[in-house]
Amino acid sequence: LRSPAPVQSRLQRLRNKGYVTWIEGKARTIKPLKVKKPGIVIKGAIAAGGLVEPFTDEQSILELPYLVNQNEYYALRIEGNSLVDEAIAHEDIAIIRRLAPGETVKNGEIVAANVEGYGVRLGRYTLDFSEVTLISFDQETILKIPRKTVKIQGVVVGIWRDN
Repeated sequence: LRSPAPVQSRLQRLRNKGYVTWIEGKARTIKPLKVKKPGIVIKGAIAAGGLVEPFTDEQSILELPYLVNQNEYYALRIEGNSLVDEAIAHEDIAIIRRLAPGETVKNGEIVAANVEGYGVRLGRYTLDFSEVTLISFDQETILKIPRKTVKIQGVVVGIWRDN
């Protein structure tokens, strides 16, 4: 290089983005900062059939760099086998997109729903006036509940299987 200017401008961009820092006026003080790993946070478990307690803590990161916007998506580990007909098995990871403000869920979509007093559940969503129906894919577990007791956490957009 004939000039340090291109290197300095690139370093300044990295500093502005929060990747590095340095002490002004001192040589050899460039220090990398802790960078959040790209990926989707696995926040806990969700029932496929019965009900489980709502997720509480972040467990780990599903590393899918640059495929999705981290802020709009999160993941939950599936517990139960009632989704086998849909090729979704126990211990798979459901990738869920949060709903945008004002967005409504369409009938027939697979959703993660927090059912008041019961927990978080995965099922096919149907709204019929003031009643929400959540159907598991084995057709055995059908919840019909008042609309105001259900909070839709998000829509399932994909399934990840480790093995």
